[in-house]
Amino acid sequence: MVRFDMADNLRPTELPRPAGLASEVCEAKVVAGGVVDEIIGGAGQRRGDPGHPRRRRSVTPPPERPSPGLLVLVGTPIGNLGDLSPRARDCLAEADVICCEDTRHTRKLLTHAGISGVPLVALHEHNEAEMADRVAAQVAGGATVALVTDAGMPGVSDPGERVVAAATAAGLAVTVIPGPSAALAALVGSGMPGDRFCFEGFLPRKGRERGERLAEIAGEARTVVIFESPHRVVQTLDDLHQVCGPDRLVAVARELTKIHEERWQGTLAAAAQWVRRTPPRGEWVLIVAGATPPAFDVDDTAVRDALLQRLAAGDDRRTAVAAVVAALKVPKRRAYQLSLELRDRPVT
Repeated sequence: MVRFDMADNLRPTELPRPAGLASEVCEAKVVAGGVVDEIIGGAGQRRGDPGHPRRRRSVTPPPERPSPGLLVLVGTPIGNLGDLSPRARDCLAEADVICCEDTRHTRKLLTHAGISGVPLVALHEHNEAEMADRVAAQVAGGATVALVTDAGMPGVSDPGERVVAAATAAGLAVTVIPGPSAALAALVGSGMPGDRFCFEGFLPRKGRERGERLAEIAGEARTVVIFESPHRVVQTLDDLHQVCGPDRLVAVARELTKIHEERWQGTLAAAAQWVRRTPPRGEWVLIVAGATPPAFDVDDTAVRDALLQRLAAGDDRRTAVAAVVAALKVPKRRAYQLSLELRDRPVT
């Protein structure tokens, strides 16, 4: 018997002749439309012989499964359009769809790069949660989806985290085309230690969470990188001055990679004053020097004085304790117990 293997481009394969079919020949071929033309006849009969029996039956071919696509996070310029890498340009030009924070902003970038015809889909902080599964479904269906934000790397104080999590959970391929980073550009240009640093992004605007984060920064031994908007940068520098002290070094940078790029470095006591004299334009990056660990044992009097100072500045007990623990490197339980002793003591 001869079998034509469809997966082998209809190459005939010799099979052992089963018992009971010694005098018969069974031949089959696939013709257009998934129809099998099957011819059965006695031994020695060939297709085309008069009286050769023939029957046709329909066969439904297995559905084709699309190959999974790819999610690509693409770094884009933080100010200077010339910083778009050739690899990033090629990816954006070849993508099936580009998810972007602001379609108007990204369209300007694509026009500068000479890219047209690629669909743009808005994906920003207000719709990322609902868009994440939709993007993953597109990738699962075989699409190459490029994800960009208005500036820098997706997922760094920008949309992207939820989309990557959804794609990863679905077992889909994710890759990154690195690009400019405001955090790193400010850090390496500050001259402060970059071998160990922490990135805080944008601080909470108000409330207890903001106070706790500021207290953590005050006691952080590593260099700290903070993003801030032009309308809140003065307040943030004033708050850092209060929790870190006047002599802590800070570097501030804005308009990075642009024509009017500006950097300043000095103490926190002077930083807010300098920013007040500078028009608040563009987002700012603050690089705060790490705290210097105390070189002596801190006694209870020093802890009480530090707590009173924080309470007098308007902190609640929890925030004051966190600030003192971070600044003096004392156990939290000890600072809290001392704060309870101050409940009936007037704050001046």
